[in-house]
Parts: sequence; structure tokens; C-alpha cells
Amino acid sequence: MNDRCLISRRRLLSSVSVLCAGGVMGAGAAPAVLTPAVHTKVIPASGETLPVIGMGTWITFNVGNDPQARAQRTQVLQTFFQAGGGMVDSSPMYGHAEEVMGHCLGRLGPQPGLFTATKVWSTLGSRGNDQIADSHRLWGVERFDLLQVHNLVAWREHLKTLFAMKERDELRYVGVTTSHGRRHGDLEKLLKSQPLDFVQLTYNVLDREVEQRLLPLARERGVAVIVNRPFQGGALFERFGHRPLPAWAADIGCDNWAQFFLKFTVSHPAVTCAIPATSQVPHMVENMGALRGPLPDAAMRVRMVNYLQSL
Repeated sequence: MNDRCLISRRRLLSSVSVLCAGGVMGAGAAPAVLTPAVHTKVIPASGETLPVIGMGTWITFNVGNDPQARAQRTQVLQTFFQAGGGMVDSSPMYGHAEEVMGHCLGRLGPQPGLFTATKVWSTLGSRGNDQIADSHRLWGVERFDLLQVHNLVAWREHLKTLFAMKERDELRYVGVTTSHGRRHGDLEKLLKSQPLDFVQLTYNVLDREVEQRLLPLARERGVAVIVNRPFQGGALFERFGHRPLPAWAADIGCDNWAQFFLKFTVSHPAVTCAIPATSQVPHMVENMGALRGPLPDAAMRVRMVNYLQSL
């Protein structure tokens, strides 16, 4: 993840220390100030709700056996849960990310809000069951909340496996993912033909093609939407991070660019959850700030796009 605004970083240091301390107050301390409730969205398939900001692990959790890096990722994950996070998303494609996630979860212990999401990623449908078993072992969980066919690879075979697991109550939800615009046509066909619970796709304030067909279709079909690359892989910070936030960003509770970008994404009516990835606790604090405060309405969303286009 690229560096963000240094001013925002300094402003957040005190918040980070409070989060990492677990919010314990000493004798005679003032009562804690009540914070606004987190924003959640409904999973149409069940009526269950999810916090609208989740966490991705691509690149950021692929740190192998490095003990210092693993300890830092554990702090990142702890900050995520303490701030109200739920969905954690990974994949066998992400190198050591699933193994590192299992290590971090083991260090933190049970997290009541945890929603486990990973993927099956093999060109051979016959390898699906073995790969899923490896993911269970690496994460240290008996049952995933959500398994997804990664980038639609061998989707016919893998969906058969996942739907069968769901039927046997070995899995709660089934989904598919893509981070490639060239697969949008295939994704549209699957949304129309398969009883999916979730779909994962790329969407952010600059990449808005999915607003035309895929997001309305997912909403029509009752399919929850997970958004990957809400920061365009860090490119949004490179492009706009050195520019000032508009004064009116305060009207939607944004005091940094991360919250501006995330609130645009999760305020779309069809979007259930966004999964930005980070390896830094201060960045996680920024991201989780988007869980609270006002979300932009339709007019504000247009204003946000217009402002960025003017820079």
C-alpha cells in the first residue's frame, strides 16, 4: 500500500494507541464517549448483516514466516476487529496469506464478528476439494462462511463442489469473483443463471463500469456484492492523496482520502461490503473510519465524482 497523507497519519496516532490498548480505562478516568453504530448491509440470501468495511489480504498478508511481519499483521487484524470489522477475505492464490491469517487468528483467539471468506483457485476441478481442505487447515476453521470461485477459474466444476458443500451444511454461502473487466460479460451470465449468494468485483470512484449492468443485476437477483480494489490498488492515493479534501467532505464524516473513497463505494445501494487491504495499523484506522458517520446520498456521490474529475 502506498503512503498516504502525512497529516492524516499524525492525526490518527492517538486513535491507534487507544485501539491497540483495547480501550481499558484506569481508575477515575472519564467515561468512554459512545461512538456511532457501524454501517451494515443485509446479505439478501439470509437477512444476516455485515459491516460495510471488510479486509482483504492480497499482497499485504503474504509475509511467509517473518515473525516481525506476522506480529504486525496480527496488530492490523486486531485493530480491524476492535473497530467493528467482520469480513476477512483471502485466497490460495495469495501466497502465504491464508497461513498468516491462521497464525493471526490463533494469536487473537475467537472473534465474535469474524466472517471468513476465501476462494478456490485451480484450473482442475478435481483439485477443488483438496485445496479447500488446505484452506480449512491453514485458517484453523472447521467451516467457512463464504467460499468463492476465484476469477471464474473452472467455475462449472468448482460451483458444483461449493453448492454440494452448502447443501451438506459444510458452507454457508457460495460466490464467484473477478478483478478483470474483460470477464464482466461472463459474470453477468453467471448472475443470471446460477443461484449465487455473493459476487466479488472491482468498483471504485474511478472504475464505475459495473454501475451500468452488474450492480443493478446483482441487486435484482438478490446477490450480495463484495468490492475489491476500492483504492484502485493504491493508485487513487497516488493520484489524489496530495490534493486537499473538499471542505464539504466533513458533511459525510470524512477527514481523509481513504474514508472519502470507501464511503463512495459502500454507499452504492447494491454494494454489501468493500475489502481494502493494508499492512499498516494507521491505514487500518483510516479505513475503519468509513464504518461510521453519514454516508453520501445520490447527489453527494455525483458531487464526489465531479470533484475528482476537476482535479
